[in-house]
Amino acid sequence: MFDSLTQRFEGIFSALRGKGRLSEADVDAALREVRLALLEADVNVAVVRSFLARVRDRALGADVSKSLTPGQQVIKIVHEELVNTLGGEVAPLRQSSPPQVILMVGLQGSGKTTTAGKLAKHLKSKGRRPLLVAADLQRPAAIDQLETLGRRVGVPVYAERKSKPARVVKAALKEATRAGHDVVIVDTAGRLQIDDALMKELADIAKVAEPDETLLVVDAMTGQDAVNVAKGFVEHTDLTGVVLSKLDGDARGGAAISVREVTGAPVKFAGVGEGLDDLEPFYPDRMASRILGMGDVLTLIEKAEATFDAQEAEKAAEKMVKGEFTLEDFLAQFQQMKKMGPLQELLAMIPGASSALRNVEIDEQEIKRVEAIIYSMTPEERRNPKIMNGSRKRRVAAGSGTSPQDVNKLLRQFADAQKMMKSLAGRGLAGLAGLGGWRR
Repeated sequence: MFDSLTQRFEGIFSALRGKGRLSEADVDAALREVRLALLEADVNVAVVRSFLARVRDRALGADVSKSLTPGQQVIKIVHEELVNTLGGEVAPLRQSSPPQVILMVGLQGSGKTTTAGKLAKHLKSKGRRPLLVAADLQRPAAIDQLETLGRRVGVPVYAERKSKPARVVKAALKEATRAGHDVVIVDTAGRLQIDDALMKELADIAKVAEPDETLLVVDAMTGQDAVNVAKGFVEHTDLTGVVLSKLDGDARGGAAISVREVTGAPVKFAGVGEGLDDLEPFYPDRMASRILGMGDVLTLIEKAEATFDAQEAEKAAEKMVKGEFTLEDFLAQFQQMKKMGPLQELLAMIPGASSALRNVEIDEQEIKRVEAIIYSMTPEERRNPKIMNGSRKRRVAAGSGTSPQDVNKLLRQFADAQKMMKSLAGRGLAGLAGLGGWRR
């Protein structure tokens, strides 16, 4: 979502770094570029004005004028003020006595029901025992959708198809206490716009549920409309936080930057993909670093820790060091990395890599061809590729729907990756070594 904005910021920062001294005119020229970049990204005008005023006041202060690297100081100030605009510190869910009640609200089509399922899975992974409540009795198949999501994430769903939302919630809270659920996630109905009927229904549900959290789900791809929707809900409900859905989309991203400052409600989670695992706590400092092209190592590490088995990773590292890394191990590593998300996004989390890799595309189809080739080999061939002669290559090519040239290409790439992995193993980066060959 932020690719275009990141590219603009990198150009601005590059010009600042090249200056030994910064005059007031230099700062104003840079901030004009920042202003244009933010407005093009659909950031709220008032937010842009406030952000630039804070940056300018600090950039023309003594800390910058006396600095040996004024350009770096200004970049640091931009980063810190962007973090403040995004909310400052991470805003976790409120602590409460069980069962904790979380009310999910939002307009129709914002991704509210799917986000409820994602949140249930996220909390379950933290050792919680969630119960999903189907209180959306307006939209056809809303209950069916939530029940399907519940089965997929292994979380029970409480539903009454012929009732009223407030009664469903009241009964669900009793069920949660009886069954020992420590968190209740209520999926409410949405509308195409904010209206009296929607707000009355939410008020009735809130009166019964007495929620600890009321989370508004807004579609980050709708730009300023998302911010306007958030303002509307703040005026009519006791909103405690925002969840940005579809933050992996290709829109300009202004809503993500604007919503905290405009509404005063912290962003607590972000939906970063279509999978049920693709819900992340919202870290303002990490998001600011991503937007400014500074990478996001902490999120990369957390994704790796959640995906890779520690013992298996250690065994793989030992094999790399000893030169015993096989095509079977190679395939297993790639399959683990694919679970972490699109490879291009993972590379962009490495500090300094985003600009260097901007024009490099990871060919996902090429990876599928590689998988087909390896699966077409015998176990002996995977363990010892050196035995691959002409006839074996032709057989593997026929079995994988590729050509002998494709098989040769893979074997060369694997040999190169073996060397690279051995050199990177000691630094814990071996999993990235094989990416170089999968470019278009």
